[in-house]
Amino acid sequence: MPPEAERFVKVLKSQLAWILVNRDGPAIQPGSRSYARSWIRDGSLTSEALLRLGHSGTARSFLLWFAGFQGEDGRVPCCVDFRGADAVPENDSHGQLLFLIAETVRYTGDRGLAAQMWPHVVSAVSYLDQLRQKRRTAEYESPEKRVFYGLLPESISHEGYSAKPMHSYWDDFFGLRGLKDAVTLATLLGKETEATSFARIRDEFAADLHASIRLVIERHGIDYLPGCAELGDFDATSTTAALAPGGEQARLPKAALERTFAKYLENVAKREAGEGEIYTPYEWRTVGALVRLGRRADVQHLLELFFRDLRPAEWNQWGEVVWRDPRTPKFVGDIPHTWVGSDFVRSFLDLFAYEREEDSSLVVAAGLPEAWVRSARGVSVKGLGTPWGPLDLALTAEGEGLRVRLSGLKNLPEGGVAVRPPLSSGLRTATVNGRPAPLSPGGEVVVRSLPADVVVQP
Repeated sequence: MPPEAERFVKVLKSQLAWILVNRDGPAIQPGSRSYARSWIRDGSLTSEALLRLGHSGTARSFLLWFAGFQGEDGRVPCCVDFRGADAVPENDSHGQLLFLIAETVRYTGDRGLAAQMWPHVVSAVSYLDQLRQKRRTAEYESPEKRVFYGLLPESISHEGYSAKPMHSYWDDFFGLRGLKDAVTLATLLGKETEATSFARIRDEFAADLHASIRLVIERHGIDYLPGCAELGDFDATSTTAALAPGGEQARLPKAALERTFAKYLENVAKREAGEGEIYTPYEWRTVGALVRLGRRADVQHLLELFFRDLRPAEWNQWGEVVWRDPRTPKFVGDIPHTWVGSDFVRSFLDLFAYEREEDSSLVVAAGLPEAWVRSARGVSVKGLGTPWGPLDLALTAEGEGLRVRLSGLKNLPEGGVAVRPPLSSGLRTATVNGRPAPLSPGGEVVVRSLPADVVVQP
C-alpha cells in the first residue's frame, strides 16, 4: 500500500488480533465484558472475515462448537454463553448457521466437513420451511396482512425491534442466504432429491420475500428499501445484508436500492454537519454495499470518516457506539467490539475482491482509489482468501492507464474474474496478456484464465 494507506492495513491486522483475543476457546465473541457471549450472527460474519484472512481453522472450530447447540427440531439458538443456549427466538440464526457451514466448506474445500454437517443442514432447512409456512395461510392472503405472506415470523434479532418484534427483512435475507447455501451443499454431496426439494423452498421463499418488499414500498409510498414489513422504515445498515452476504442485489428494485444508500450518505452528511451525537460503527457494512454499487468516491470518504472514530486511535479499535464527544459518559459497548471490527475487515477486503452472485464472478479492484494505485508502490495483496483459492493481485500505473496482474486461485469462478479498475476518466480499451480484450457493458474486463496481465487505458 502507499504510505498514506498503510494505517488501513495496520488496523486490519489489529482487528484480526482483537477477534482472536476476544475468543473464549472455540467461541467467537464480540467483546469480553458486555458481550462475553457468542452469537451466531456475529460469529458467522466474523468467520467469513477469518476465512478471507486464511484463518480457516478458527472458523471451523466455531462452526463445530456452535452447531452442537442446534435443537432437535432444527432451531438454531441466537446466542450461547456459560449457561447454555439462549431461548429467545431470533429468526436470522437458522440461515446464518447454514451460511457458516457453506462458507467454511467453500473456502476449505472440505467435503468431509460438508458430510459431517449434513444432518444440521437438513434440520435447519426443515425448521426454516416450517417458519415460513406459518405466514403462507389463508389469513395472510388477506389485503391487510398480505405484506407478511411467506415471510419468517416477527423476531427481535434486529435490536431496533427489541421493544416489539417485527417481520424484519434482515431475518428473511439471512433465511434466503441459508436456503441457497443448503442447495449448494446438497449438490456438492450428490444429494439430488434434497437439492431439488431445497431449491423449491428457496425459490418460493425468494418470490414471497421480493413480493413483500415491493408491496411495502407501494403501500408506504417510500422510495427506499424498507427494514421491516410493518413500518416501511429506513435502515441502510440492516439492508446491507441483502447484498452481502445475501447476494440479492440484481433482484432488488434498482431505483429503491440506489436511493437507500444515497439517503444513507445524505444522513452521514447531516451527521458531519453536527446533527446527532451518536452512531454505531456497524455502519462499516455500508462500505461493502457501496463498493458493489460502484460508488468508489463515497467509499473513500467513509473510510476516512470512520477512521476518525477509533477509540483510542492508537489502539486501532472501535466500540459498538461512537459519541461525538469521546468523553461522553454513556454506553459504548465493549471496546474493542470485534463484530464491528469484522465488519471493517469484510468491507476493507471488498475493496480488493468480492464475490458477485448474479453472474458467479469474482470482482477485483472495485473499491480501490485511483490515487493509491498511482502511487510509487501501487497496490498489491498476496494470498487473499476466496472460495476459489488464494488470490494474488497487483495494480500499478501504466502511463495514463493501469496495469493489473492476477495470479493464484486453484480454479476460476464460473463467471471469471471481473476487473473493475479505478480509472476516473473511464475505461476505453484493454488487453489481457497482450491481446485486445472486450469490455463488458459495465466497463469491466473479464479474465478467463490465470495468470493474467491486464492493461487498461482511458
